[in-house]
Amino acid sequence: MSALRKPYWSDEHATLYQGDARQVLAEMADGSVNCIVTSPPYWGLRHYCEDQYGQEPTPEEYVDNLRATFAEARRVLADDGTCWLNLGDCYAANSDGWARGKAYNTRQPKLRPKARLAVPPKNALGMPWRVAFALQQDGWILRNAIVWHKPNAMPQSVRDRLSNRYELIFLLVKQRTYWFDLEPIRQTYTGDRSITRRARTGGTKPNSIKTPWPSPGKYGRTGQDAAGPRHGTAMRPTGQRHTAAHPEGKNPGDVWHISTRPLRAAHFAAFPIDIPLRAIAAGCRPDGTVLDPFTGSGTVGIAARQLGRKFAGIELNPDYCALARTRLHVEAGGEGD
Repeated sequence: MSALRKPYWSDEHATLYQGDARQVLAEMADGSVNCIVTSPPYWGLRHYCEDQYGQEPTPEEYVDNLRATFAEARRVLADDGTCWLNLGDCYAANSDGWARGKAYNTRQPKLRPKARLAVPPKNALGMPWRVAFALQQDGWILRNAIVWHKPNAMPQSVRDRLSNRYELIFLLVKQRTYWFDLEPIRQTYTGDRSITRRARTGGTKPNSIKTPWPSPGKYGRTGQDAAGPRHGTAMRPTGQRHTAAHPEGKNPGDVWHISTRPLRAAHFAAFPIDIPLRAIAAGCRPDGTVLDPFTGSGTVGIAARQLGRKFAGIELNPDYCALARTRLHVEAGGEGD
């Protein structure tokens, strides 16, 4: 590990580095961050700058690139830290098997780097899962595959398949025990008023429930569960906590309904701040540091600042470094450039 380079910009809470994610990570100290929240460029989708991730000739090379980068990220992450990785999928495109991309801006090449794909045209390539399984092989523990459902997803003109309405967010950790606080992200109960009333008047503090309440919903209100005499005990819920209603709200689950939020700046794929807000609140110690190796417009840094965590960001594109710096500076109470 060499000495860490001079920051592109920093203040008392945030630091930005310009450069390749893997190279900058290699300069960072072991266990120096507590949480990683990031969304690397998706394979073959957009062209941001030269030497970026996502323009590799084949899916396999893209996976290998991310694999090597996240090996460094795993070293930099504290042993009890969490990593939240957002990735989207793409399709094998035209009839001759060459992957092609759409021009999203004037610097976008009309064709992806020519790559002979190993699957017939129109296949979903499963890029998020390819990366997740590769990281598993490297020792990461995959705790969740969260579905980010986009209620306002852009319309698609396809006629021979269903429109895509979601992306995946993987929760990865280094060891079986790690920092995770469910309380800040619990959601208010809706629907069944009796569950809500019991949760609010249970008289116990979070994490101190000794006798969980029975659920009046899924398994019936009279003690007769859904299994019944016809199916026997094999179908019954395992353990009393299966039917518990927590007084502070419910676990948000692994399907997140979060609308996209357009960013009025020169960045085409900024994800909504709701995602890092939730990930950081649950997966980063209150005095911890959040890292985004693919900072882009700086949304993760803004979320970290709002939640009182420190932030370290890495970005290859100098234009996006400037954009992230401006947004973080404004968030801190400064004026825009």
